[in-house]
Amino acid sequence: MPTKWRERIESSPEVLGGKPRIKGTRIPASLVLGYLAAGATDQQVIEQFPDLTREDVLACLDFARDLAEYQVVA
Repeated sequence: MPTKWRERIESSPEVLGGKPRIKGTRIPASLVLGYLAAGATDQQVIEQFPDLTREDVLACLDFARDLAEYQVVA
């Protein structure tokens, strides 16, 4: 069952210029995804950012999946 990323990722113009971030933190989803893309495990990401949970990391992956499925209707 996919993580409901909308429950864990938010965006507001006054924080990080509106970049999507983990709720309650200043950690951008893109930073987490960058670590994962570089080969880090979810546990390694959490060790680097102790404020995160495994569910936060999974929410970032689900967020990226949704973005990848986005289709432009012409």
